[in-house]
Amino acid sequence: MRGRAVITVVVVAVWTAAGLWAESRVDATGQLALGLLTAIVLAGVLLLQAAETRLQAVLVMTVATGAEVVGSLLWGVYVYRFDNLPLFVPPGHALVYLGGVAFAGLVGRHARWLVGAAVLSALAWGALGLGVLPAVDVSGAVGCTLLASILIRTRRPVYAGVFFVVAALELYGTALGTWTWEATVPGLGLPQGNPPSGVASGYVLFDVAALALAGRLVSWRGAARRLAIRSRYAPKLAFGTRSRVG
Repeated sequence: MRGRAVITVVVVAVWTAAGLWAESRVDATGQLALGLLTAIVLAGVLLLQAAETRLQAVLVMTVATGAEVVGSLLWGVYVYRFDNLPLFVPPGHALVYLGGVAFAGLVGRHARWLVGAAVLSALAWGALGLGVLPAVDVSGAVGCTLLASILIRTRRPVYAGVFFVVAALELYGTALGTWTWEATVPGLGLPQGNPPSGVASGYVLFDVAALALAGRLVSWRGAARRLAIRSRYAPKLAFGTRSRVG
């Protein structure tokens, strides 16, 4: 299990770094090719995961893609280089989640320290955005406060792992110009950084929703399986009862 986690973290880190660097130097056709390659990388990484983790990653990808359509294409809180939703984004969200899960798994017995470090880092980043960083980041401070409250309440190392993966991803992606956050949130007028310090809170909310939905789906699947077994053997049981009565 630890070996799989190490491979997952390394693959996610290397592909993220190399893929985004390549994306900053290609045209729209090259971006499409990178999207297909990212999907292939995701398929390979999914093979290393347990069935439940695979389900969670697919659900995170689904929820996050819907949020991307709203946040980027409709609301315009941030924009990608070609004013589109690149093909690498949906599988990229799943890779980010798997990277966070694997990172949290590697910490093992020190999970509480990972959560504590994530809380302190988020709050510090949010505070710096209110007066120290070059761009005033009010929306980021709000997001960081929300993220810290989720981490303190749930104490789930997965969320902390996702925070660190997302923080690195956002700082790197915006530095390359792959995507750019608007100076203010459209319609709200809240100043925000590029990237906002609280951006990881959105990812964690995706994870919360996906994990809850995954639990429901597993529960429903189990109930459906039990119902199918009962339906399969009910006629035999009824026949046996009538035979004894006769």
